[in-house]
Amino acid sequence: MNAPGKYTIVNTKEKRIPLSGRDILLAVLSGFTLTASFPPGKLSFLAWFALVPLLKSLDNKSPSPAFRLGLVTGMAHYLTLLYWIVVVLGHYGNLNIVVSFVILILLCLYLALYPAIFSSLSTYLGGYRLDLIFMAGFWVGLEYIRSKILTGFPWCFLGHTQYEHLYVIQIADICGVYGLSFLIILANGIIYWLLFMQNERRSSLLKWQILIAVLMAGSTFAYGHYRLSEERSVKQSGQSVNTVIIQGNIDQSVKWDPAYQEKTMNTYLRLTRTVLDFSPGLIVWPETALPFFFQDNVKFSPRVLSLAMESRAPLIFGSPAYKRVSGMTRYYNRAYLLTPDNQPIKYYDKAHLVPFGEYVPLGRFLTFVNRLVPAAGDFDVGDKIIPLKHEGLSAGVLICFEVIFPELARAHARKGANILVNLTNDAWFGMTSAPYQHLSMAVFRSVENRLPTIRAANTGFSAFISPRGEILAQSDLFTEAVLKAPVDISESTLPLYARYGDMFALSLLFISLIKIFYCLWRRKGK
Repeated sequence: MNAPGKYTIVNTKEKRIPLSGRDILLAVLSGFTLTASFPPGKLSFLAWFALVPLLKSLDNKSPSPAFRLGLVTGMAHYLTLLYWIVVVLGHYGNLNIVVSFVILILLCLYLALYPAIFSSLSTYLGGYRLDLIFMAGFWVGLEYIRSKILTGFPWCFLGHTQYEHLYVIQIADICGVYGLSFLIILANGIIYWLLFMQNERRSSLLKWQILIAVLMAGSTFAYGHYRLSEERSVKQSGQSVNTVIIQGNIDQSVKWDPAYQEKTMNTYLRLTRTVLDFSPGLIVWPETALPFFFQDNVKFSPRVLSLAMESRAPLIFGSPAYKRVSGMTRYYNRAYLLTPDNQPIKYYDKAHLVPFGEYVPLGRFLTFVNRLVPAAGDFDVGDKIIPLKHEGLSAGVLICFEVIFPELARAHARKGANILVNLTNDAWFGMTSAPYQHLSMAVFRSVENRLPTIRAANTGFSAFISPRGEILAQSDLFTEAVLKAPVDISESTLPLYARYGDMFALSLLFISLIKIFYCLWRRKGK
């Protein structure tokens, strides 16, 4: 990578240098360090310099070898970050272990394209004005593209590593997780320059970039301090609801066995009755807590309705559902809201399904591919995103990995949700790092919309998350658990991110494209 502050045009033909073992090791080191910065480890500080070895390996490289080094970093990172996919596919999906590994490798190859493109762009455009800032913009633009293309997979963006640092993550209500990713990449670039470009002329433009980075970091901390101080000092005068989360810890291998339904039902009834003296105003069970069709089950459904009456509290829970349309049966992953006053049952059908988990893309052609969810038929997409309301409560429900998509939480917030409710079944992940990663992303939905999040998971992690992103209470993995806490549902003003969405990321993507086309045009002219 060219030294920041040098503005000569690079002859890429002269820069084609074979990859050395040293360069490959540096690229691998960056990949492993990136993974180490994500949960469950407590090494989030590594993210701020994880890419420095990769940037060093890109010294004096042309775009082609830089692309390959970025691919190496991406593969090292995603293979160690997403290894749990083999557990999902092999143990619970009953796929051959070799097939499971092949699927993992293909997914990681796709994801590794993003750091590969980033590396190639960084070397191609290195030496231009404000190249470190543009480099951070490229990364954010690529993260945004990854969140949209092929139905989107915004799993573990770089900014998510900082989910435990409250002073830093408050800017998510302005620019989402992308603002943190931008700062982290900018810090990596500056650290690389300071460590390895000591002999280069310190241009005034580079000094300006460092000054800009310092001002942005300082503003981030100042804004975080302001938001946290504001929430501590302002006494909430709105409505508070005593909320209970029930974690049934139902083994995934027997969850869908009809012979196990009685035990599942008794588990949730028993755990719920232990907290009735808390006078709950809301009870939440996880995704598909009832592994049968609640809408017409004559044996168990009346017992659930009776419990809502007994507890005198609204009950939100997950169950599969179906509709018959034009002679066809369509299935849905559904969240129900039962009320204690015999109001009509309300529900929300999952709007963003898991590819190959809840439906098969191009299923008409991929007839040989089986789904991983053992329910009756492929799920269909819900036709509307609307909060489930009861009296002063307005719950924006996010089912399973819907919580990793900020646009879904924003849609609920804009339609009047005063809490977010994440129903999930992380039993699929087993005892891996995936439940930790899943929880870390849920934190950002609270900050982005300034809404509390109630997270009910079958086997953990269930949690209460405050509007400022603080995990107030959290269950353990693979244990029965009951969490209870008062949750404030007072009305609040929608923050900028909830109102305007990904304007920050879109702006950086747009600017990056302009920069790329400008550099292509300029080099063509030279």
